Amino acid sequence: MSRIGKLPVMIPSTVKVAVDGCNILVEGPKGKLNKNFNESVSMCVKENQVTFSPNDNTRFAGALYGTARSIVNNMVQGVQNPFSKVLIINGVGFKAELSNKNLKLSLGFSHPINYSIPDGININVEENGTKLRVEGVDKQLVGEVAGAIKKYYPVEPYKGKGIRYEGQYVIRKEGKKTA
Repeated sequence: MSRIGKLPVMIPSTVKVAVDGCNILVEGPKGKLNKNFNESVSMCVKENQVTFSPNDNTRFAGALYGTARSIVNNMVQGVQNPFSKVLIINGVGFKAELSNKNLKLSLGFSHPINYSIPDGININVEENGTKLRVEGVDKQLVGEVAGAIKKYYPVEPYKGKGIRYEGQYVIRKEGKKTA
């Protein structure tokens, strides 16, 4: 049995939660999220809290209902306060520009990289294009978008050029020594 799954998710007064079988809809002041779960987990809304329980006694159901509780908790938090990740772009001439729903990255390649921003995600470019803030109500989607942008030019250990998360520590290596 999952220790996390046993805990109920508290619903604030500004958030509405509706459960329809395996489907859950969470609405709040910042947006709305919809998620479909496996039939191994049952969800129940009572007195401003959502409780979870496994439908059968298998190991899969025991693991899945803890996961379902964590996902619903993140959904409730996200529709109140959107999640965000900050990316730092480091390198000479490296920058980002925003136009409509496209992000144009200049990362030292012979061509600019165009990334189309998915629905539900807001990207803000700060500090002359060297800092990106990825925001959204869906925690998983925010992480996916930030990871996809970071993957275009990961930080290299010799000069520290590339895209990294704010607060990420990069182990620097010493360059080649001459005799």
